[in-house]
Amino acid sequence: MTPQDSQDLTRVGPGTVMGNFMRQYWIPAAKSSELQVDGTPMRLLLLGEKLVAFRDSSGRVGVMDHLCPHRNASLVLGRNEEDGIRCIYHGWKFDVNGRCVDMPSVAPHQCFKEKVQATAYKAVDRNGILWVYMGPRQDDPPPLPMIEATLLEEGDVDLQFMMRSCNWLQALEGDIDTSHFGFLHVGHLDPDEVPEGHPLEHTASERAPEYHVRDSAWGTTYGAYRKVKPDTYYWRFANYMFPFWTQTPQGEFPINIQARAWVPMDDHHTMSIFWRRRTGGPRSTLEPLKSGKPLGGARPQPDFQPVDTSWLGRYRVVADESNDWLIDREAQRTNRIYSGIDHIALQDQAVTESMGAITDHSHEHLGPGDLMIARTRRRALQAARAFAAGTPAPGAEQPRVLGEARSGYFEMPTSVEWQQAYADKMRAADRVRELQQAARPEAVPAK
Repeated sequence: MTPQDSQDLTRVGPGTVMGNFMRQYWIPAAKSSELQVDGTPMRLLLLGEKLVAFRDSSGRVGVMDHLCPHRNASLVLGRNEEDGIRCIYHGWKFDVNGRCVDMPSVAPHQCFKEKVQATAYKAVDRNGILWVYMGPRQDDPPPLPMIEATLLEEGDVDLQFMMRSCNWLQALEGDIDTSHFGFLHVGHLDPDEVPEGHPLEHTASERAPEYHVRDSAWGTTYGAYRKVKPDTYYWRFANYMFPFWTQTPQGEFPINIQARAWVPMDDHHTMSIFWRRRTGGPRSTLEPLKSGKPLGGARPQPDFQPVDTSWLGRYRVVADESNDWLIDREAQRTNRIYSGIDHIALQDQAVTESMGAITDHSHEHLGPGDLMIARTRRRALQAARAFAAGTPAPGAEQPRVLGEARSGYFEMPTSVEWQQAYADKMRAADRVRELQQAARPEAVPAK
């Protein structure tokens, strides 16, 4: 990682290498329910751009630069009325496409509304999520991605938003770092306390797995393996998917339908959005141990701050640097919780935020356990730079590419080559109604 590599990977604003690359893909931005018809406009921070989002009288969503093109007053203060948002400064009004449709403070014979256009982005609703496309093809955007978990109906999925105060890359890398799980999350777990067949059975007994890594059509894939019988490997597969998606192996491969988007709000803040199938889904690490108690440090939900209307006011957890992420030193000392932090996602949050807003990669000393991290950085950087040189962004125009990725764990004879093992399990996997009949229509106007 040279300083230029680091900068190109982590910066996401307009005109940056990674920012331009990410703008070729649809971005999950909010819950559809956060915007009501003729309701309060919402501040939305995406890829370093301060935007205003609103749902008009007809149910359509507008996402545009929050500064009014007239005198730069914020449209967040605007009146959401009669199929548009009206600036309270001089009354200029804009529709969801950013077109100025009324200039009441200008005499009719001097009106030039047809010449005024706010920067606006395409927005669609799908399965309870508002998606935004910030790329150049506003009149003809690419299809929405067909990531399995995002195709689940709202009633079939558990959905969680959590804001993280650090760069998107270091936040994402926690999901593709296979060796940290045996320490940060289950370092206090006694292997003798794990019942046979428990999801943590093999993780608890071998905390330094070996693994393979490969580039894939969707990004990168690793297969971590442990020998659990003379002729059997226990495999854990996980994925990075362009441009900011991950899938973790915390579930049985045939039914583990989940995905996480690490959406960059700006260079220093990331919105984590996690989809996981609810019914018939994977077994949980919260299953009781032999003692009848669940895994220490794995309480189901963190505590959240009240939502406010500021740029960073959505989905903030109480635990942060100001209170040392609510670390319990007594639990840490007694090994009741290895990290001392009582929530698995908060454990990841604490270590990645502790690195700083953007970590200094020049101070790192990567080892064999970081192969997936290094490979993913290289893959993302190469793809972003190739796009800048004229190569299409991988998967942006082929939505089924991301739908071919699956993560999870399974056992397989040692004689089966690792990529063949993945292919065999993928053929037998429970798909989401063949990707919801190829996800047609891919995008509907947000309403």
